[in-house]
Amino acid sequence: SPGPGLRLIIDFCSRVTQIRTELDSVVDFWLRHSHDAVHGGFFTCLGREGAVYDELKYVWLQGRQVWMYCRLYRTVDRFRKPEILEAAKSGGAFLRKFARVSSTSGQWKCAFCLTRDGKAVKIQRTIFSECFYIMAMDELSRVTGDKDAQLEAEQMMKQLIHWVRVDSSDLGRPQLPGDVPTNSMAVPMMLLCLVQQLTEGRGQEMALKYRELGSWCVKQILQHIQRDGTAVLENVSLDGAELSGCQGRLQNPGHALEAGWFLMQYSAEWGDEELQRTAINKFVELPFQNGWDKEHGGLFYFLDVDGHCPTQLEWSMKLWWPHCEALIAFLMAYSQTKKPELLESFSQVYKYTFSHFPDESGEWFGYLTQEGKVALDFKGGPFKGKKKKK
Repeated sequence: SPGPGLRLIIDFCSRVTQIRTELDSVVDFWLRHSHDAVHGGFFTCLGREGAVYDELKYVWLQGRQVWMYCRLYRTVDRFRKPEILEAAKSGGAFLRKFARVSSTSGQWKCAFCLTRDGKAVKIQRTIFSECFYIMAMDELSRVTGDKDAQLEAEQMMKQLIHWVRVDSSDLGRPQLPGDVPTNSMAVPMMLLCLVQQLTEGRGQEMALKYRELGSWCVKQILQHIQRDGTAVLENVSLDGAELSGCQGRLQNPGHALEAGWFLMQYSAEWGDEELQRTAINKFVELPFQNGWDKEHGGLFYFLDVDGHCPTQLEWSMKLWWPHCEALIAFLMAYSQTKKPELLESFSQVYKYTFSHFPDESGEWFGYLTQEGKVALDFKGGPFKGKKKKK
């Protein structure tokens, strides 16, 4: 009979078909239900069966959907279909026409959400709409050959770097006297993701252009390893010290796992074996061990490092995206190291994920109770759109 390692490989291979089938189903769901044939772009507030329940269009989700269509079209042969390319172009045109709104300083800021016909409704004082605008434009340029889209991505990136590293005042967030400046892990994580997006396959000159920024992002992320290497905290001070109170004790297992595979990609690109070990040990295995619900299965959304009840009301829920990040992280870690225990953890996450989130009506549920019951049955909303995969 096959040994444990071989059984894991056989088990994994048998799941490839299910993953492929699930991806096909998800893409079909969004192609059928989300495209706005009148104004362009995508509806993202979709009910369980795909009906539109709100016509607001969320810019970061528009960007994700354009990126996903382009990425699939470019890298997966069976998705090289005209309808996928046309959907990507439609979404890209909508973003380029409506997403950017000028600020008082004359800089471009992306809206957070738009009306169906593209009027800005809300702007957030963060960088994340801009991040996904950059990802969309860069990936769109790769499949269409549109150099202007690539230029727009790089121009927005330059502005983003200024906001993060030089002067954040144009984001519209006043520096209040009691507000302690914070290194939130989401910011260097996303910048590192953008560095990898913009430099992929673009040659040595582009890689060197963003090398210093990538190195800075890695150092900022590594600051979140705290408590003598026993915890990854979501927020630390600008000099890498632990913050007091709930904000300082907060853990987000999904974010840590996502940071882990970003770091693994970076370590592979630059041949940094020490960073690879740190990424796997501290940002993949450790958050998984601490974040896995031993009673009901699945990853908690938030935790308090000292065991207090987190103040986030949804802290104990099981959300779709941390499980996606865990699947990517463990599979990438296994592919780089071939350690069977990493494939075992992948299998553990896989079993929970594919037995709880997929729905027979198509797509995935996004929000489960701690016990694994469906809490919200819509397929898309302000914070859940087409699943992002690498």
